[in-house]
Amino acid sequence: MNFQFTEEQIMIKETARRFAEEELAPTVAERDEKEEFPEEAVKKLGELGFMGMMVPTNYGGAGLDTISYVLAVEEIAKVDASTAVIMSVNNSLVCYELNEWGTEEQKQKYLVPLASGRMLGAFALSEPEAGSDASNQRTTAVLDGDSYVLNGTKNFTTNGLHADVVVVFASTDRSKGSHGISAFIVEKGTPGFSVAKKERKLGIRSSDTVSLSFEDCRVPVGNRLGEEGIGFKIAMKTLDGGRIGIAAQALGIAQASLEASVRYSKQRKAFGQYLSEFQAIQFKLADMVTNIEAARLLT
Repeated sequence: MNFQFTEEQIMIKETARRFAEEELAPTVAERDEKEEFPEEAVKKLGELGFMGMMVPTNYGGAGLDTISYVLAVEEIAKVDASTAVIMSVNNSLVCYELNEWGTEEQKQKYLVPLASGRMLGAFALSEPEAGSDASNQRTTAVLDGDSYVLNGTKNFTTNGLHADVVVVFASTDRSKGSHGISAFIVEKGTPGFSVAKKERKLGIRSSDTVSLSFEDCRVPVGNRLGEEGIGFKIAMKTLDGGRIGIAAQALGIAQASLEASVRYSKQRKAFGQYLSEFQAIQFKLADMVTNIEAARLLT
């Protein structure tokens, strides 16, 4: 197996590293403390092609491979985990499913601006009683003429506060269980759709995590993503790719922690020696490197 990166992949990695150091690092601590969304940085990521990295170029994306995407997310996450998760959700949870299951009209209307960074997307699957058991959807979508009427609550929705569009999963036929779940593209500002609560988190606070409320929210039939009843399949296949993005984010956080640990071990002295000169500390650092490299190869 060839573990060497291509010239293009190396270029993407270096571009992401420079962007993180120059655009994100100066304000990352302040933004995290204030829970401030990195709006300008997200726009610039779009201009770089990082908000739709694997989307074909004819739909506004960069047309890159998954390895390039992982390398970029890791470099962003090393500096700013919040921006990394914003980028990851838009790429792997929103753009991916629109590219895979969207109609041509949906792709032109939503995928093109999402992939180019002119719009931001969110993915709303989890509910107060449907987290790990995602098939237990309480949110309903009832067909009424040329619209579906959505009612229910979603929680822990990343990007939900700032998203222009949200892919929402709802039950269209509860008697069919997971085969009665469908997916819908809901635009910000649709009557009956609102942000119910913003979570106060221990970390990654520049990325908003919110609950969403749907009260008699009418969504056109043309905004259903895929056929009726395949929403659960869409969600599960999409989350497979989403886990790659989150793994890359965790890898970036771990790499940053390692580099900070090495720096500190060379600055701090105890008993007349730098910490890095103690074998016990060297063992710990070596274990960190080993685990991170193993994780990188698995990602």
